[in-house]
Amino acid sequence: MLPAAASLRKQGANRGATSAFLISTPESGIDSIAVTYALLDPIMTAVRPLAAFVTAITAGVLENIVDRPEASGPLQADRSCPVDNCCDGIDCPDDVHRRHHGPGEKIAAGLRFAVTDVWGDIVGWFAAGLILAAFITVLIPDEFMARWLGGGLSSMLVMLVVGIPLYICASASTPIAAALILKGVSPGAALVFLLAGPATNVTSLTVLIGILGKRGTLRYLLVLSGCAVAFGLLVDWLYGFLGISAAAVIGEAAELVPEWLQYAGVAVLLLISIRPLAAMFHRKTVGPKGEITFHAGFPTAPPAGVKKGEGPSCPPSCGCGH
Repeated sequence: MLPAAASLRKQGANRGATSAFLISTPESGIDSIAVTYALLDPIMTAVRPLAAFVTAITAGVLENIVDRPEASGPLQADRSCPVDNCCDGIDCPDDVHRRHHGPGEKIAAGLRFAVTDVWGDIVGWFAAGLILAAFITVLIPDEFMARWLGGGLSSMLVMLVVGIPLYICASASTPIAAALILKGVSPGAALVFLLAGPATNVTSLTVLIGILGKRGTLRYLLVLSGCAVAFGLLVDWLYGFLGISAAAVIGEAAELVPEWLQYAGVAVLLLISIRPLAAMFHRKTVGPKGEITFHAGFPTAPPAGVKKGEGPSCPPSCGCGH
C-alpha cells in the first residue's frame, strides 16, 4: 500500500488524496469485506468500509484545507492491457484492443490475478492472524478482556495504543478481532483495532513523513484516531440499541453455506496457499542470493611495458617470470 501511495504522490496526487487512499484502501478491498463477513457479522461488514470511507474523506479534505494543493495538469491513467500487457493503451485504440482477447482469456487472467497476486500477497499475513487469534482464544482469560476492553472510551484508547504501532494487514487483523470479541472485547473496540492497525504502524511512519510531511502525518494520525474512536463508540451503542450480542452472532454467516461446500472451500484455499507459503518460507530461510565470484586460476600477465626480470618480484608459482 505504501509503495502505491508513494507512486501516486510522485505522479501528481495531492496530499489529501494520498491520505484518503492510505486509509480507505485496506478496509474497502473485496478480500477485507469478504473475510469480515465470514468471520464477524453483517453489521461489522457494513460499518467497517463505511467508517473507513468517512475517515478517509475527513482526512483528505482536512489535509487539502490546511495545505492547499498546487494546481497541476491532469493525471495520465494507466490504460495498458491487464490481461497480458499486449497493448500500452496509448498507441492502440480501444475498439481495436477489445478484440485482442476473448471472454475466456479475460476470465482466466482474472482468476490468475486473484490466486497468485491477491491471495499470494495476503496468505502469509492471514495465516499469522489465524495463529495469533488461536493463541488469544486459548491463553487469555475471558475476565481479563471483559474487564479492560469490555467497552467505553478507555477500551477504544487501549486499542488505539495497540493498533497504531502494530504491523498488520486488514485481512490478518480480522481473525484477531473475531478472537477478541469472543473473549469479551466490545465490537466498538474491535472496530478501532480494525481501522487503526492496517492504516499505520511504527515502521511506516518514516515513509508517511516522506509522503505527507511531519505535520501531514500528525494530522493523519489525529483524524484516524478520532474517527476510529467515534465509530467505535457508535458501534457499541448500535449493538446495545439492537440488543445484539456480538460474541453470539460472530461467524454466523457460515451457516448460510452447506457444510460440504465449506470443506471444499477450505481444501481449495489450502491448495492455492501451498505455493505462496512455500515461496515465502524459502525467502525467509535462504535469503537473497549473494554474488558469486569465479576464479579462473590462470597466471597473471605482467603489466604492459614491463620486461622479464624487471618490476616487483613475484613468487615462482605466479608464472610471470619475475
